[in-house]
Amino acid sequence: MATHLLDVPLDALRRDRTSIKWRRYPADVLPLWIAEMDTRPCPAVVDAVTAAMTRGDTGYAGDEGYAAALAELAEAEWAWSTDPAAMVRVTDVLTGVAHLLRLLTDVHGPVVVSPPVYNAFYDVIASIDRRVVEAPLTADARLDLDLLDATFAEVTAGGGRAAYLLSNPHNPTGTVHSAAELEGLAAVAERHGVRVLSDEIHAPLVFAPHRFTPYLTVPGSERGITVTSASKAWNLAGLKAALVVPGEDARVDVARLHPFVTFGASHFGVIAQTAAYRHGREWVRDLVVELDANRTLLDELVRKHLSGASLLVPDSTYLAWLDLRPLGLGDHPAATLLERGRVAVSEGTMFGSAGAGHVRVNFATSPDVLREAVARIAGCLG
Repeated sequence: MATHLLDVPLDALRRDRTSIKWRRYPADVLPLWIAEMDTRPCPAVVDAVTAAMTRGDTGYAGDEGYAAALAELAEAEWAWSTDPAAMVRVTDVLTGVAHLLRLLTDVHGPVVVSPPVYNAFYDVIASIDRRVVEAPLTADARLDLDLLDATFAEVTAGGGRAAYLLSNPHNPTGTVHSAAELEGLAAVAERHGVRVLSDEIHAPLVFAPHRFTPYLTVPGSERGITVTSASKAWNLAGLKAALVVPGEDARVDVARLHPFVTFGASHFGVIAQTAAYRHGREWVRDLVVELDANRTLLDELVRKHLSGASLLVPDSTYLAWLDLRPLGLGDHPAATLLERGRVAVSEGTMFGSAGAGHVRVNFATSPDVLREAVARIAGCLG
């Protein structure tokens, strides 16, 4: 690549970026917390949004080929055949999840998650008055199918409705669930009548030799529902849009979503993400190469400078799960790292009961920032 995507100078990021990542903390803090990348933008997206703005195309979102673009990408990248006509547009992944959970579960009813898992899962479940039930990952960060089987049996024993919220790939561990694991999940979910909602927002960010498996491609997943977006892989969180993709036997459920729900997607979000899916595939491949190098660098830095700490090197995403328990920083190390080292990372306890003593690190930044961040963390240990 002639130009690296993740080499944006730190002073330029602090000067030019006005998102929450760069405004929550003072300028002396290195922000490696929220899932936003320090990357140069995808030219295809820039061109599409600029052209729309120039021509005054600033109204409400239409179809714009958004669903068809996702279907084309899914077929090309993952051999996943989907029907664009069955997809429903929503504001973002979590908004789609919230509306679906309202349809598929009861007030105060159970929604199962597998911690450590995306912290916003807890927030969205609480926001609609549902109850979180944890079925943690195994010690090696895999789905625990036996535990899920037992948990699903327990939460449905009284005859109530239940759902399982899947992170695929898994945030914050970077686990790429295998086809066999997902097929096992589908089997135990069907056995107990539990509906699976799969958040697949990180799907394009998988490192070789691992391969992403869409949940709806495995046998038994027909009643499952996927919610996804280009926002994470192409760094488009400010351009709101997402798609709900129903399994073959979930189309009736998705069709029950009120039409008002589909009006929340931004017109610019639809335009941007359509361009990303159709014309930004080479850009995201280049990005994955740089992220792959960064995850290796971060692992080397941790091994060299943070003796005793343990990094779970992710197989996907740009988020890494760092175990700091041996370093004597307590159950909430992120607060100490912020105060002493001026490094902002995500507190592990936000990701569920398995997170004490851990932090989540966003490594989608320049190698220089990663080196400085680890040096600062090491400086907290003296």
